[in-house]
Amino acid sequence: MKKFNIRKVLDGLTASSSGTASPQPGTNQNDVIQETLQSEHFQLCKTVRHGFPYQPSSMAFDPVQKILAIGTQSGAVRLFGRAGVECYCQHDSGAAVIQLQFLVNEGALVSALADDSVHLWNLRQKQPAILHTLKFNRERITFCHLPFQSKWLYIGTEKGNIHIVNVESFTLSGYVIMWNKAIELSSKSHPGPVVHISDNPMDEGKILIGFECGTVVLWDLKCKKADYRYNHDEAIHSVAWHHEGKQFTCSHSDGTLTTWNVRVPAKPTITITPHGKQPKDGKKPEPCKPILKVEYKTTRAGDAFVVMSGGLSYDTGCRRSCLTVMHGKSTAVLEMDYPIVDFLTLCETPYPNDFQEPYAVVVLLEKDLVVIDLEQIGYPIFENPYPLSIHESPVTCVEYFADCPPELIPALYSVGSRQKRQGYSKKEWPISGGNWGQGTLSYPEIIVTGHADGSIKFWDASAIMLQVLYKLKTAKVFEKALKGGKEEKPSTEIVDEDPFAIQTLSWCPESRMLCVAGVSAHVIIYRFSKQEITTEVVQLLEVRMQGELNDVDSPDPAGDHPPTPSTPVPPSSSSPTQEGEPPEAQPFTSDDRPRDNVPDLKVWSAPLKQSPGYQVELVIQLVWVSGEPPQQITSLAVSSSDGLVVFGNSSGLAVVDYLQKSLLLNMSTSELYSPSDPYQRQPRSPRKTRQPSGALSDNSDGNNISEEKSSKSPTSAKMSKKISSPTEQKTGLDAKDSSFSRSRSSSVTSIERESREAISSIHLSESFPRKTDSSPSPSLWLGTTQGTVLVLSLSLPPTGDQRLQQPVGVSSCGTLVRLKGGILTMAFLDSLGAVLPPSYEPWSELNAPDEEKTRRRRPASPPPTHEGQDSQYAVVCSEKQAKVVGLPSQSCFFKHNITESSFVLRADVVQMAAGLCLACFCANGHIMTLSLPSLRPLLDVNYLPLTDMRIARTFCFSNLGQAMYLTSPTEIQRITYSQETCDNLQEMMGELFTPLETPEAPNRGFFKGLFGGGAQSLDREDLFGETAAGKASRSLAQHIPGPQGMEGMKGAASGVVGDLARARIALDERGQKLGELEDRTAAMMASADSFSKHAHDMMLKYKDKKWYQL
Repeated sequence: MKKFNIRKVLDGLTASSSGTASPQPGTNQNDVIQETLQSEHFQLCKTVRHGFPYQPSSMAFDPVQKILAIGTQSGAVRLFGRAGVECYCQHDSGAAVIQLQFLVNEGALVSALADDSVHLWNLRQKQPAILHTLKFNRERITFCHLPFQSKWLYIGTEKGNIHIVNVESFTLSGYVIMWNKAIELSSKSHPGPVVHISDNPMDEGKILIGFECGTVVLWDLKCKKADYRYNHDEAIHSVAWHHEGKQFTCSHSDGTLTTWNVRVPAKPTITITPHGKQPKDGKKPEPCKPILKVEYKTTRAGDAFVVMSGGLSYDTGCRRSCLTVMHGKSTAVLEMDYPIVDFLTLCETPYPNDFQEPYAVVVLLEKDLVVIDLEQIGYPIFENPYPLSIHESPVTCVEYFADCPPELIPALYSVGSRQKRQGYSKKEWPISGGNWGQGTLSYPEIIVTGHADGSIKFWDASAIMLQVLYKLKTAKVFEKALKGGKEEKPSTEIVDEDPFAIQTLSWCPESRMLCVAGVSAHVIIYRFSKQEITTEVVQLLEVRMQGELNDVDSPDPAGDHPPTPSTPVPPSSSSPTQEGEPPEAQPFTSDDRPRDNVPDLKVWSAPLKQSPGYQVELVIQLVWVSGEPPQQITSLAVSSSDGLVVFGNSSGLAVVDYLQKSLLLNMSTSELYSPSDPYQRQPRSPRKTRQPSGALSDNSDGNNISEEKSSKSPTSAKMSKKISSPTEQKTGLDAKDSSFSRSRSSSVTSIERESREAISSIHLSESFPRKTDSSPSPSLWLGTTQGTVLVLSLSLPPTGDQRLQQPVGVSSCGTLVRLKGGILTMAFLDSLGAVLPPSYEPWSELNAPDEEKTRRRRPASPPPTHEGQDSQYAVVCSEKQAKVVGLPSQSCFFKHNITESSFVLRADVVQMAAGLCLACFCANGHIMTLSLPSLRPLLDVNYLPLTDMRIARTFCFSNLGQAMYLTSPTEIQRITYSQETCDNLQEMMGELFTPLETPEAPNRGFFKGLFGGGAQSLDREDLFGETAAGKASRSLAQHIPGPQGMEGMKGAASGVVGDLARARIALDERGQKLGELEDRTAAMMASADSFSKHAHDMMLKYKDKKWYQL
């Protein structure tokens, strides 16, 4: 275990450590901090992906295993079983998955891709893997069909041919059905691609081939010829057999369904247009939209179900996609929220030649998965147990909290359970396959997502599962009818579309205080309560945050305007709008005066009923300043023990006391610097700062110091009395020497004024804001986009009534340290290297009786430090480097340059099982961890290049080696950088494959067996095997073996379940062989008896005859 001596470096020399872990009285030595984390504690791997599959393209269902597979346009395959059993697979090529086919109850899946490759997946292991790949070179794949309990896969192509693949060896058969042999010889045109293949339910030797042009062929596999050809004028989209094998139904591009008798190819027996208007004069009905898919499912007790998508009339007012269910004389049209990608009817039997008995329909939409109950009146939908609603409204921010208080998840679940919708089917979710993992590595984890519609969702993310706990709608606080009047038009494009969108949030799990900031420059403070209340008047505080007046003239960072000299501007004059503001934003009122002192949103004025859960405590709104919209909030923090909310933007900083509902401080960033700060007026070269949160535009860097007399920020508050902010305390700040500013050249001034310095990070802590402090006190630490850490000291009244009556004091203490790049995160360590969590007030019921309401006193301060010793260490990380600073001495002990060529997007100080570390995610895709406090590199993995800003905006680290990001607009990807979690991942993951017996085949019945009816079997091996069909052309397709052989397929799952599966399969095979042996023995005995009888009869017949009489 390596030891690091934390002490001040004098004259470039370091003294050796005394080896003790406790301070020695009367010495100048600091504590020796033992670092327990080593490189072997870290390993990076993906854990699980949650959410709806992005851009789905295909779907399949195993009716025995009850597993659903969904393929996407990016080559992903998502597998779903019971709630909590999910799996994600990815094809390396990234080509779209055009079709999926299960080997029913075999633990395998076939996928066909748009790059004309076919893959066989082994699902008998926890992480499915590809066993075989077949890549077609000369033909494009359009349709695949794998008959139930068959090992021969039919593949239709764009040229109209059908090839046959052995799924065990993944080799092509020499048997090929050529398009010119399938259609009539007299036909002069090509029939088009193959759009359908299926075998006759009652005769495996006959397959139905559908061509796009409208021709359907019944092909005899044994005779290698077409039995019947069915021609229709309209293009075919899909074909469905009736289970008895005598009829089939086709769906067409003109919205018609045609039903054909197998033995009557001349014309269809029935032609209907389900949604077409039937003319009275006997003419053909008007054409409708194409019926993209049809399924025909029979029942023993009543009428068959016909389920189809599309086919609506062109003049139908309904713009939404619809699923139509026809049952007997009733027709139900079910509207969907999104376009239909595919649907499947779930049936009781996997056998196509039996009564199907459909019980549900799975509908895959572009952005949702819906399952409809066919057995209840009104066709209600099942309640979906999967976390597929992440994208219900676009995600705008994410926070991840691992190792939360254990009582928090039950509390959120109890208030969230009352929000559930009614009217769902009362039946169990039908996709119920697989088994949960057996991992014991579990601790409370919560993911919080903010959305574009202003909603916030709390998710239980424990044990690699995800379940929504509670949903909060912040938009309820505001009036909805905002967009009617021109005056109320929001200020930027994103606000115009989503005025309530969540920009950032600060949540204290221990006190349950929640603070959110929205894009309309509003902040809402919530308290948690289990009781319903009605708020008569929503408490509102309006804040006028105005940067220095010469800031409004500063050039656009994009370079649209030339730099201008630094001259004060009268407050009434208008100024250029912020970067990204659309031209339709209204900086002027109807009487041509600049908008001033008005917020973007109007707060709800009537009494507000608030359900149990999070309830509004205070709303803070930034107002327009002389025709300028308020700047969006870039950083936010809440402290329950201090009763404060702090937020900042490119205009400056505001501190609000939410207990007294008062504004304590409103300053521009430059005012926060003390007069003697060495960093106060350092010019910097202009460059655009890349903001990790996505909340800031590129106008967030460059020092911007102005004349002091013009930099006072007026404040206003809509309360019963005028708020007097304690800015009078900053007399020292107002006396800055401005001579240096006047003496500089205008070019240097222009460089500094390239963009504003914004507050990028806020941390409230009990620490040492001044070098002279001997004991910690409440303090506020601010990081800016220019890399400066500023410190403010807080003076809090005693708890109780005095806290609610006496003002809170705020005073500036100057600058702590300066780093390259904007500050991303700050944390504090004690003298032993343990992280100091922010102090908090434990949660208590908000609406409890008065005698139960007691505010916890602030924790007692630790004893004063010895002279010359540091008892705390501040960890500061910017976009470029990290530093560890001792407090109160403010000496920099460790410094590490994280990246030179890139920049850090997200950084957090996280608690691992074995100690503390600093975790960083860079724009070049590297994930790094550094030891604390020595900043020694422990992990550096090139994981994920930054492909879009969504990853930068949503990537976040959490304790115990957890991290996550939005990998697509609809999916959350969770990863771990903990070796312990990687080692336990296999146990935690669920099993997809469960050993199950295949249901018995339908009974043929006495008469069918007597007269040769019922299903006709076919020995496909004799037809398609190499002996009979020969070898296929080598140039047609290339076989690529997977990382596993066929042994992996039969090698089954891992662990005890796999052993049981293998034992059961071996037992079944042995029993089957014994049964076959018994049958053969019985047949031989019968044959022997027959031979003995014939021999005895022959002997009696010729017993008394002479040889010449024979």
